[in-house]
Amino acid sequence: MSLYFSSINSGSNGNCYYIGNNEDAVFVDVGLSCKEIEKRMIRSGLSMQRVKAIFISHEHIDHIRGMEVISKKYEIPVYINEKTLANSRMKLNSHLVRTFADEEIISIDSLQVIPFIKSHDAADPYSFSVIGNNARVGVFTDIGTVCEKLSNHFSQCHAAFLEANYDEAMLENGNYPIYLKKRIRGSHGHLSNDQALELFKENKSENLSLLFLAHLSKENNSPQLVQELFQEHSNTTRIEIASRHEESAIFKIDAAGVLEEIDVQKQFILQI
Repeated sequence: MSLYFSSINSGSNGNCYYIGNNEDAVFVDVGLSCKEIEKRMIRSGLSMQRVKAIFISHEHIDHIRGMEVISKKYEIPVYINEKTLANSRMKLNSHLVRTFADEEIISIDSLQVIPFIKSHDAADPYSFSVIGNNARVGVFTDIGTVCEKLSNHFSQCHAAFLEANYDEAMLENGNYPIYLKKRIRGSHGHLSNDQALELFKENKSENLSLLFLAHLSKENNSPQLVQELFQEHSNTTRIEIASRHEESAIFKIDAAGVLEEIDVQKQFILQI
């Protein structure tokens, strides 16, 4: 059994990532409205009925915008720690709230999800690895600095969403105020293209078949620039950009790192 995955959206205007198999799926973050996520899922041929859990990385609105409505409408449990929920100022049905611990292995039917602490300016932020039949997809965004846990999880991935938020020169020469530039560059801010590239070069495994560059800044990055930067060092890894405007293609990957891009019409037949 392989894992299917897609970026529903990625950027400061909203983040949502779908990962699942033919039976079960999870969302990592739901930073678009319920209506918009439903629309994009339908366009992709993905079923909301297969989504068995929502995992929330932190409380910033671009990661939780649709959380209340989606959870209540579809009766989907939300895995969110206490500090994140308190700071979200959103209300969830108590029977749908699940907490988690650092490096806890959480079983969602046929999937396993492993949260781990990351560095970001939020109450208690986490990243996630999702595993199904030994295939592993990571979601690693909104990270201020590369730590040992991130390096370890990234090195085990067959596919990953990795933040490449800003180009150093574009940020330095841009119009952001100094305090905001310092926040973005800080140890609780975001990963630059160069920081993400170093992680990629130093820790990617031979089985990393696809890397989605995610959470690109609209003002301080360029999709073409960062894709060319990574392409020079990609070898056999396919490089894709997770768009801030639309859902990505759907990809399928297995434990050997064999990658397939799914045709939309075929997707409707599979009903995943």
